[in-house]
Amino acid sequence: MEKNNITQILNSTTSKDRTDKIYPLVYDNLHLISEKLFQRERVGHTLQPTLLVNEAFMNLVDEDSIEWQGRTHFYALGARAIRRILVDHARTKNTAKRGGDWHKVDLEKTVAFSPEKGDMALALDEAIEHLKEKHERQATVVELKFFGGMKMQEIADELGVSIKTVEVDWTVAKQWIKMFLTKEV
Repeated sequence: MEKNNITQILNSTTSKDRTDKIYPLVYDNLHLISEKLFQRERVGHTLQPTLLVNEAFMNLVDEDSIEWQGRTHFYALGARAIRRILVDHARTKNTAKRGGDWHKVDLEKTVAFSPEKGDMALALDEAIEHLKEKHERQATVVELKFFGGMKMQEIADELGVSIKTVEVDWTVAKQWIKMFLTKEV
């Protein structure tokens, strides 16, 4: 029922009405995504999951120019908004750039891969941007899975490809990102 409600609200209301009606339907899911991302961040990160969710949500619902395609599209754009906020926050904190202090990345096990005072978001953002130049769909898969917490089927639906294609893209992208972050690319 939530899926149909979100799609209907997104397509038939003004930004003010969207805020009031959608927030209770999507908050828990966005907050869960945000909490998972913060488990990967350094201790003492100054941006909190609740603030991240609220800022990402407000960025989304205030956009009247978006042609909403449904619940999955909302969460996909939510993943992108969360990624942007984390990256912008990390840049504001003058985090160190990619270098020899990076640890190897295992995205599925969510091993920390940033320097002690750095943020995971900057390193992964840089890797995704480089990957996007080579293979845009793989970069999108990483963004939706890692920052959006989406399941493979949801990603496949969002991208209009088979689940097998998404699984292959995810596997190849993980390997490419590992190589990029260890300076092998």
